[in-house]
Amino acid sequence: MLGGDTRKFNIPADNESEMKILLTAVYDALKEKGYDPISQIVGYILSEDPGYITNHKNARSIIRHIDRDELLQALVKNYLNLK
Repeated sequence: MLGGDTRKFNIPADNESEMKILLTAVYDALKEKGYDPISQIVGYILSEDPGYITNHKNARSIIRHIDRDELLQALVKNYLNLK
Protein backbone atom coordinates (compact mmCIF):
# COMPACT_ATOMS: atom_id res chain seq x y z
CA MET A 1 0.00 0.00 0.00
CA LEU A 2 1.82 3.09 -1.25
CA GLY A 3 0.85 6.71 -1.11
CA GLY A 4 -0.23 6.84 2.53
CA ASP A 5 -3.66 5.34 1.99
CA THR A 6 -5.25 3.97 5.14
CA ARG A 7 -7.57 1.00 5.06
CA LYS A 8 -10.74 1.09 7.12
CA PHE A 9 -11.69 -2.01 9.11
CA ASN A 10 -15.11 -2.43 10.72
CA ILE A 11 -17.00 -5.30 12.28
CA PRO A 12 -20.74 -5.51 12.86
CA ALA A 13 -21.81 -5.09 16.50
CA ASP A 14 -23.70 -8.40 16.52
CA ASN A 15 -20.42 -10.20 15.75
CA GLU A 16 -18.98 -8.90 19.01
CA SER A 17 -21.77 -10.56 21.01
CA GLU A 18 -21.24 -13.88 19.25
CA MET A 19 -17.46 -13.65 19.71
CA LYS A 20 -17.92 -13.04 23.43
CA ILE A 21 -20.12 -16.13 23.78
CA LEU A 22 -17.67 -18.29 21.83
CA LEU A 23 -14.58 -16.95 23.58
CA THR A 24 -16.19 -17.45 26.98
CA ALA A 25 -16.89 -21.09 26.12
CA VAL A 26 -13.25 -21.57 25.10
CA TYR A 27 -12.05 -19.79 28.26
CA ASP A 28 -14.22 -22.00 30.46
CA ALA A 29 -13.01 -25.20 28.76
CA LEU A 30 -9.36 -24.20 29.19
CA LYS A 31 -9.89 -23.28 32.84
CA GLU A 32 -11.71 -26.56 33.49
CA LYS A 33 -8.71 -28.48 32.12
CA GLY A 34 -6.31 -26.57 34.41
CA TYR A 35 -4.72 -24.29 31.81
CA ASP A 36 -4.14 -20.55 32.13
CA PRO A 37 -6.89 -19.52 29.69
CA ILE A 38 -5.56 -16.03 29.00
CA SER A 39 -2.08 -17.26 28.09
CA GLN A 40 -3.45 -20.05 25.93
CA ILE A 41 -5.85 -17.76 24.05
CA VAL A 42 -3.12 -15.15 23.51
CA GLY A 43 -0.81 -17.89 22.19
CA TYR A 44 -3.51 -18.95 19.76
CA ILE A 45 -4.24 -15.39 18.62
CA LEU A 46 -0.56 -14.65 17.99
CA SER A 47 0.30 -17.92 16.27
CA GLU A 48 -3.02 -19.24 14.94
CA ASP A 49 -1.77 -22.61 16.20
CA PRO A 50 -4.81 -24.57 17.42
CA GLY A 51 -2.50 -26.58 19.68
CA TYR A 52 -2.87 -23.80 22.25
CA ILE A 53 -6.55 -24.68 22.65
CA THR A 54 -7.82 -27.88 24.24
CA ASN A 55 -10.25 -30.19 22.49
CA HIS A 56 -12.21 -30.37 25.77
CA LYS A 57 -15.82 -29.30 25.21
CA ASN A 58 -15.03 -28.82 21.51
CA ALA A 59 -13.09 -25.61 22.36
CA ARG A 60 -10.59 -26.00 19.51
CA SER A 61 -13.39 -26.16 16.98
CA ILE A 62 -15.24 -23.28 18.63
CA ILE A 63 -12.30 -20.88 18.52
CA ARG A 64 -11.90 -21.46 14.80
CA HIS A 65 -15.31 -19.79 14.33
CA ILE A 66 -13.85 -16.52 15.61
CA ASP A 67 -12.13 -14.29 13.06
CA ARG A 68 -8.84 -13.25 14.66
CA ASP A 69 -8.83 -9.78 13.04
CA GLU A 70 -12.32 -9.07 14.33
CA LEU A 71 -11.38 -10.40 17.76
CA LEU A 72 -8.31 -8.16 17.94
CA GLN A 73 -10.38 -5.14 16.93
CA ALA A 74 -12.96 -5.91 19.62
CA LEU A 75 -10.23 -6.45 22.24
CA VAL A 76 -8.55 -3.11 21.49
CA LYS A 77 -11.90 -1.32 21.46
CA ASN A 78 -12.86 -2.81 24.81
CA TYR A 79 -9.43 -2.20 26.31
CA LEU A 80 -9.76 1.47 25.42
CA ASN A 81 -13.38 1.50 26.68
CA LEU A 82 -14.71 2.69 23.33
CA LYS A 83 -18.25 2.03 22.13
